[in-house]
Amino acid sequence: MSKIYYTLTDEAPLLATHSFLPIVKAFTKSADIEIEVPDISLAGRILAEFPEYLKDNQKTPDALAELGELATKPEANVIKLPNISASVPQLEEAIAELQKQGFALPDYPAEPKTDEEKVINQKYAKVLGSAVNPVLREGNSDRRAPRAVKNYAKSHPHRMGVWASDSKTSVANMDSGDFYGTENSTTVENDGKFRIVFVGDDGSEKVLKDYAPLKAGEVIDSSVMNLAALKVFVQKAIDEAKEKDVLLSAHLKATMMKTSD
Repeated sequence: MSKIYYTLTDEAPLLATHSFLPIVKAFTKSADIEIEVPDISLAGRILAEFPEYLKDNQKTPDALAELGELATKPEANVIKLPNISASVPQLEEAIAELQKQGFALPDYPAEPKTDEEKVINQKYAKVLGSAVNPVLREGNSDRRAPRAVKNYAKSHPHRMGVWASDSKTSVANMDSGDFYGTENSTTVENDGKFRIVFVGDDGSEKVLKDYAPLKAGEVIDSSVMNLAALKVFVQKAIDEAKEKDVLLSAHLKATMMKTSD
């Protein structure tokens, strides 16, 4: 019997799963295909990190780790639904909700001081940000459209509406001081280590990330956002929208690997 892994995630995709998954199972049953439902929701991943704090009947298997191993195999068939790229506020809310339901999870130590708090912080860090995508895409990450889909699109092109030449619509973007404009990358020649340090205007230093290892041949990349430049850009965009009497729509985009807002 073949097997498809249909993931449980969060929020709207989870609600959709409750209505759509029974339909999927009804069709696949006649085709001798088994549907397994691993839990990679934020709550499920939190519980999987802290088995030592839970009762035996509360312990949750690390479904993400199991799927990560499976994804490297050619026979893997995983349907990954959209999942939360959890921020610290979302993590803290999830922890509080689980604690109210009787799970004796430790609080999230934002600024760990003791060795125990550092271990807890590192465990919670594993579920922050887009923790799922890098694991599951370790295997087949080819996201190109199949030839049949391409050919259909060529034969049945999507027709856009008529675009008025006098449309006031425009796209504004920063031309300096943003992540794109400040990005730098380098290939490391020898094994070593790096850390990230914030240096204030007064010369004060704050370590944002302590030393981490680098291997020869690895690429390290960095960029920063200039807050003053961002504020100037946003205000300019607002003023231009008012002047042209158009609706201002702000697109806020964080990087995939971001772990906190």
